[in-house]
Amino acid sequence: MSSAGPIVVMKFGGTSVATADGRALLARRVQEQLEAGKRPVVVVSAMGRRGAPYATDTLLDLVAERSVSPRERDLLASVGETISAVVVASELRAAGVDAEAFSGAEAGIFTDGTHGNATVTEVRPGAVLSALARGAVPVVAGFQGVGPDGSVTTLGRGGSDTTACALGIALAADSVEIYTDVDGVMTADPRSCSEASVLTVIRSDELHQMAQHGSRVVHTPAAELAAASGIEVRVKNTYSDHPGTLVADIASYQPRSVATAVSHIRGVARFTVDLSAPSGSHEHTRAQTLVFEAMADASVSLDMFTPAGGRLLFTVASADVPVASDALERLGRSFTVEQPLAKVTLIGAGMHGVPGVMARVARCLDDAGVPILQAADSHTTISVLVPDEMADAAVRALHAGFRLGDDR
Repeated sequence: MSSAGPIVVMKFGGTSVATADGRALLARRVQEQLEAGKRPVVVVSAMGRRGAPYATDTLLDLVAERSVSPRERDLLASVGETISAVVVASELRAAGVDAEAFSGAEAGIFTDGTHGNATVTEVRPGAVLSALARGAVPVVAGFQGVGPDGSVTTLGRGGSDTTACALGIALAADSVEIYTDVDGVMTADPRSCSEASVLTVIRSDELHQMAQHGSRVVHTPAAELAAASGIEVRVKNTYSDHPGTLVADIASYQPRSVATAVSHIRGVARFTVDLSAPSGSHEHTRAQTLVFEAMADASVSLDMFTPAGGRLLFTVASADVPVASDALERLGRSFTVEQPLAKVTLIGAGMHGVPGVMARVARCLDDAGVPILQAADSHTTISVLVPDEMADAAVRALHAGFRLGDDR
């Protein structure tokens, strides 16, 4: 391997490393990069999904009924990626490629120390660069890093994407390639919309919004890093020669249509809280503040919060309903909860400043018989709250109404 060629970071997900056939394809992808004069750095997830012996969920199931600390839980959860790194490195060597496995800590992935959902604070890639200088392919365990106290921390589900992007930025890589079992980023979840298609190109800020609003193709912090850094990212299929989806820098690509994709999140609940104070009064503002503080103290993340007369509406994940309810009861507030609901979001950098987009959304959903319970927007998104059982119908209606995929 040349010691001067451009670096490319290649991340392979659990389905890509789970079988001997998948690992053989991985080795072929790495060899293709070497033959092109590039210097690959491989990042791997744990092998397979729940039920596979070394999958993260399988490992955590071992202590599901036991008392373990957050530190111990991370120590166990990180094992799958460590095993995967060693197995893949050995697979590459068997294919004639010099390779060396690294843990997240050995690769210089430093985090803020938050167990279970750590943030990467710094990357010191000296060991990885040394391996490259020796002509070896580094194989890095994704999803894991080291906290300030030296303990193992994990980056949250899908965190290997973040490992890859953080390493790519620190190494000044030419690109980051995220390999999965689909052909790229799709206009919608194909399980909800059979007409969903692969996007040829998507802006990094659009990918970030898709990740925030339910798309699971790329880990949300990885999408944030791509949007902030401008590094080139491509999402590809390990098992196909499809070119995948190019994640373009914001400055280099202008969308040709109003909308790019539609994402959705199920398992949403809406609270309606009685503030017992006239809207606009100091008492009303004070009551709102106390509710927000109570939710923050309970570590409940709020979404779609809207004052409505003497009430406050907001949504939470259904799993947080018991904790949020307890916090409101301690505050002495009366409230109601509606669930199950779903949040459906139309995403597109091209909608910024364009009048009438919300009217089109409303028409699409009205024609499909889907009620809008609440709505919110930003420069690049319009989100609607709908009954959970109508989420798929809403996705299909918006996908068809905005002709997603036709112009990309």
